Amino acid sequence: MAAGKDEQVTESGNRHDGTTRQMVLKLLKTKGPSSAGELSRHLGITEMAVRRHLSALEADGYVEPSLVRQPMGRPAYVYRLTEEAEQLFPRNYHTLALDLLEELEDDGDTIDRLFEARKLKLKQRYAGGMEGKSLGERVSELARIQNAGGYMVEVEPAEAGPDTGYVMNEYNCPIAQVAGRYQQACSCELELFEALLEAKVQRTECLAKGGSKCSYTILPTGLSDKP
Repeated sequence: MAAGKDEQVTESGNRHDGTTRQMVLKLLKTKGPSSAGELSRHLGITEMAVRRHLSALEADGYVEPSLVRQPMGRPAYVYRLTEEAEQLFPRNYHTLALDLLEELEDDGDTIDRLFEARKLKLKQRYAGGMEGKSLGERVSELARIQNAGGYMVEVEPAEAGPDTGYVMNEYNCPIAQVAGRYQQACSCELELFEALLEAKVQRTECLAKGGSKCSYTILPTGLSDKP
């Protein structure tokens, strides 16, 4: 999040806006909720310039203001990070997950049950949103779910057209470190997709196995049964 050594914080010029906003986010993370005046003093720029950056960050959904009463004088706006902004900072959840799974490696059945339980939990969570929808609508809903989870999904019809299926590409895998070590993650995900889509799903490329993306061919059930 920090600015590079050769970057300067200035009040004018779009070239530095991104760096200044990163510093505003970092200050709110390290110092906690702050007023524009407090941020101004830390950054060494005018309060008006800080307010411009805060306005842009608020529009992006990264900060939210609240009116706080002061012991003396008028109430002042204090800015805090939103939950969406918290996702911008490094997280090492995969390290914790790997450490916990490593403790269970002597009992492979337990690891299998954990991934199976996760699959069933996700199926129960999302199955209702698939009811009564066509295959194309179910694929779109699955793409929305995966995008919300950070998978960077794109969907396109199969070469012969949507009547013959779809291709879904995921360009990011938030659980790649786990999936690279435990193949149960990938196999359970494939089974989950088939259950939610009520279609045959084939994985043709996998990020965890060195691919440039995770790619899935989705075939209507009738077509998948044909030789």
